[in-house]
Amino acid sequence: MLFASFAVAFVLAGCGGDRAKPRVAFDDCRLPKLSTAARCATVQVPENRDRPGRTIGLFVAVLPATTLSPEPDPLLILAGGPGQSASSLAPFASRLTEVRRTRDVILVDQRGTGRSAPLQCEAFKPTEDPQQALEADPGPRARRCVEELQARGVDVAQYTTEAWIADLEAVREALGVARWNLWGGSYGTRVALEYLRRHGERVRSAVLDGVAPPSLRVSSGVWTTREQALDAILDACTANERCGKSHPALHAALDELARSLPASGRDVRVVDPRTGEARTLRLTFDALLAGLQPLTYLPELAVMIPELLQRAADGDFGPLFATAQLITSELSEQTNAALHYAVTCAEDVPRVTDGDRSALAQLRAHSLAANVLAVCDAWPKGRQPADASTPVKSDVPVLLISGALDPVTPPAYAAEVAKTLTNSRQVVAGGYGHIVSPHACAPRLIAAFVERAAFDRLPQSCIDYFAKSTRPPLWPDHLAPAS
Repeated sequence: MLFASFAVAFVLAGCGGDRAKPRVAFDDCRLPKLSTAARCATVQVPENRDRPGRTIGLFVAVLPATTLSPEPDPLLILAGGPGQSASSLAPFASRLTEVRRTRDVILVDQRGTGRSAPLQCEAFKPTEDPQQALEADPGPRARRCVEELQARGVDVAQYTTEAWIADLEAVREALGVARWNLWGGSYGTRVALEYLRRHGERVRSAVLDGVAPPSLRVSSGVWTTREQALDAILDACTANERCGKSHPALHAALDELARSLPASGRDVRVVDPRTGEARTLRLTFDALLAGLQPLTYLPELAVMIPELLQRAADGDFGPLFATAQLITSELSEQTNAALHYAVTCAEDVPRVTDGDRSALAQLRAHSLAANVLAVCDAWPKGRQPADASTPVKSDVPVLLISGALDPVTPPAYAAEVAKTLTNSRQVVAGGYGHIVSPHACAPRLIAAFVERAAFDRLPQSCIDYFAKSTRPPLWPDHLAPAS
């Protein structure tokens, strides 16, 4: 009954502050994995602002504040990827209960994702075929996807961060919001920083989690940091008495797998965890790395890598196959691959240098990286502003959150960004990986910062907890963790 009372009063106009009446109509709607209703609307924008014609609808969802008189500056959630939809983050947004005591939380699906004119093509449709999921070269499917989209009249080159920033301004104006607070995760931090660069006067505060600096070339940089993260886990096992005794030569085991799994692949037997049926799959070393590296994002899965790797080296690929599917299946459901390539081919790959390519050639995942870069040879490329890769200068209050075990956006990236953000503070979570905000006391930390747009009343006990947290215990075998 409480929701009904404030939902009726809400309709995004609020009861006070400097919020203007919205120019769009809202209705009750449902979001994935969210038990309560949200308020949703669609904001129409041009697909190409330089050549008006085709329009696309941007899906906007609002989780209303639990007060009849919310503050006029809501919290905007900016999803990652690129390719993740904001609406898929509704469960996280709903956990920001302390923020929602005084403010609405807004989720807008980026153009090309979720319900905002998604770049859907059969070539990248999630598959139940585990053999297809093991394909390590996205090039052929990417070319088919471009052909599908263009045949439907989609201007693929218009799906960029620059266009997304203009979309956000259109949404802000349509909602009648004078200023808002930003939360961005991973690629969402790039969006938040770019919005801060272009429209800083519209930002009251920003929380950046898993900070990607403008200088980062996603298509090349992540391969190096992911390999370093994997090596760090193997080294941690070696240094741990019980784990090292159970797995005395993990680096050698990985090297042996590289030799025994040729580019043409080798037949292996696994049990499909979804059906319980044993089947034969053609496995390459690239596919094994593609399943292994994403486990480093979550420390609770990363600690299983020594055992999974040892089992694979002994010829049992089933546990690694099953564990990797926990990550890859969810990623394929939440991330739009076409939007990912639309952004990275326009903004990251053109900045990859010959030196970057030489460094990538030295990595275990060198062919995986080369395949991703090659996608952009045929992908239509949008434009990027000349200053988009330069540091963002601002005095807007910015809270930077980093996981010390993050394999793609390590704390050093946030420290780089902080150099030109004169009113910022970094919090490092020692035992956490990529994206800290949903964990432990982080929602309370975020709420305290957003409430005052200042650092003077942040919960020190929460900051201390994250500073003292450490990697979860490594699992030396399938029976018990190492202490």
